[in-house]
Amino acid sequence: MADDGQSARPDPVGQPERVRRMPRAERRQQIIDSATRAFGRGGFAATGLDEVAAEAGVTHVILYRHFASKSDLYRAVLERACARLEDAVGTDGFDETSLPALLRAAAADPDGFKLLFLHAAREPEFRDVIDTIRSGSTQVARRHLADSIPDGAWRDWAARVVPAFTLEAVVAWLDLGQPDPDQAAERISSSIHGIIRAAHGG
Repeated sequence: MADDGQSARPDPVGQPERVRRMPRAERRQQIIDSATRAFGRGGFAATGLDEVAAEAGVTHVILYRHFASKSDLYRAVLERACARLEDAVGTDGFDETSLPALLRAAAADPDGFKLLFLHAAREPEFRDVIDTIRSGSTQVARRHLADSIPDGAWRDWAARVVPAFTLEAVVAWLDLGQPDPDQAAERISSSIHGIIRAAHGG
C-alpha cells in the first residue's frame, strides 16, 4: 500500500526536495522509531509533535494521517516497546536466561525501555501500561518463588520487590552507559538472590 505522504527536506540550494514514498506500514514504523527517540529525551509532556515531526523528517499532516493525537502516538510507542520486551523475555515464566534476555532487550531499545519503566510510570494517562506489566511480573515472581520462600506475607513482599528492583537496576545500568555487559546479569542476579534470602529469613 502506498504511503499517503512524502517527507520533504531542503536540497543544497534551499529548495524543497521530494524523497521517496514509503509503504504506509513502513512510514508508521519510521514515525514510531523517531517518536521513541524524541519522547525518550523528555517523556510525554515535555515533547511536542514539532520535535517528533522534525526527528522523523515529516510534516504534521503526515503525522496526523497515521496517529490521531500525540497521546495516540505515545501509546503506540509504549505498546511496541511492550511487544518487543515480551518477544525477548516472554511472559509466562522465569529462568536463568530471562535476565540476560531482559538486558539484551533493554540495550537494543534503551529509549523504549526507559519510556516504559521511567517515564510512563510518572504519567497518569499511561500508567495503565506499566501497571499491567508490573502486575504480570508480580504474578510470575510469586509462582517462581514458591519453592524458595514459604507462603505468606514475605513471599508476597519478595514477589513485588524482585521485579521492581530488577527493572530499576536495568534502567540504572542503561543510564550509566551499560557497564560490563557480560557481567551485568550476574551482578544483578546476585542482588536478587539477596532479596530472596532476606524474604526467607536467612
